Amino acid sequence: MKKTFLPLMGIAAFALPLALPAVASAQSSGGGANYQATLDPVATNMVDGSGMATVTLSGNQATVSVTANQLLDSSPHAQHIHIKGSGECPTADAAHDHNGHKAISTTDGLPAYGKIGTSLTTKGDTSPNSALAIDRFPSTGSFHYTRTMTVTPDVAAAVRANNAVIVVHGIDYNHNGKYDNVLGASELDPKLPQEATAPAICGALNAMPTGGAGTGDGATQASTGTNSSDLLATGLGAGAIAALAGTLILRRRNAAQR
Repeated sequence: MKKTFLPLMGIAAFALPLALPAVASAQSSGGGANYQATLDPVATNMVDGSGMATVTLSGNQATVSVTANQLLDSSPHAQHIHIKGSGECPTADAAHDHNGHKAISTTDGLPAYGKIGTSLTTKGDTSPNSALAIDRFPSTGSFHYTRTMTVTPDVAAAVRANNAVIVVHGIDYNHNGKYDNVLGASELDPKLPQEATAPAICGALNAMPTGGAGTGDGATQASTGTNSSDLLATGLGAGAIAALAGTLILRRRNAAQR
């Protein structure tokens, strides 16, 4: 009887400790902390677009992903991480008169989203110096942008404090298919129309729950560690082995007693 029980008890003894660490490991994830923003149309700016942004932050290294839809096509869309405002997007109350039209310009929105901390360019410099580098921003109405970059300590701190906002600029206020002077000249660069620099879609970055999805595409996606569901499956599988072993032990014991 001892020879019958010992192998089965050995299986149970191995399986039970395996199950517990596997389930516990599902609580943690590798890579950096994840932040997400839903990008909604800026009030009063006659925008139909929408989008989503995610940031995976590890130290000062950030992988930023922005998806935007239904913006003005064949036109550059400057995009930035804004910091040191109130950490939110401007409401209709922020609108001012621009060439006889109520709209929110970039400077109108500054109290809400703050100054530019990082320019989300497609290549090269990402500092505020590239805020209007129109040849290095996405230039289609719908796009998916992913880039890994080093951000400044104050940008990293603002993201971690839920005080950073993603803003994609460029609106077609009068829906004529191009940036024109319907709102007058831009306050940022008088050589540009206000439509080219006004905020289009905006969203505040907020921390995602531990184990939330990472960002980026296959080329730049930050590591998020072992999949939690795989770990749980491993733990449950080990638990099932332990339960099976226990059942077999009981059956053998009952048979011996008969």
